[in-house]
Amino acid sequence: MPQIEVNTYWTNLHCTAGEVIALYHDHGTSEQFHSELKSDLGVEQLPSGKFCVNQIVMLCAMLAFNVLRTIGQEVIARAPLAPIKIKVRRWRLKTVLQNIVYCAVRVIRHAREIKLHFGKNCLWYQMIEDIARSRKRV
Repeated sequence: MPQIEVNTYWTNLHCTAGEVIALYHDHGTSEQFHSELKSDLGVEQLPSGKFCVNQIVMLCAMLAFNVLRTIGQEVIARAPLAPIKIKVRRWRLKTVLQNIVYCAVRVIRHAREIKLHFGKNCLWYQMIEDIARSRKRV
C-alpha cells in the first residue's frame, strides 16, 4: 500500500501557498519569543488585577526584551571578538543576561566623568567595549 501524506492549511490571508507554508514553519520562533518573555524576564504572572498597572509592567518588559534582543544581535555580529565560538543566529535572553549584563564592574567617578572598570579576568570586555563605542554619540 502506498503511503500518502497530505498537509492542509486553512487561512484567510491574502498570500501565496508558499508564503503560508513558510509562516506556518516559522511559528516555533514566535512560541520561543513568548517563552523567553515569560521565563527569562519573569513575566509569568502579572502583578495586579488592575489593567493599567499590568499595562505598564508589559510595556517595561517589552522595552527590556527589545534591548536585550538588540544586544544579542550586536554580540552575534561581532562573533570574532567573543571568547567562545558563536554558531547560532540568535541568543536567548537568558544567555545575553548571563554573559553580557551580569559582568561585574566597578563604577568610578572622577573628574566629572563616570567610567566602568572591568576586572582583569572579564572575558567579555572586548565585546562590551566594541558595542559601547559603536553606540556612543559624539
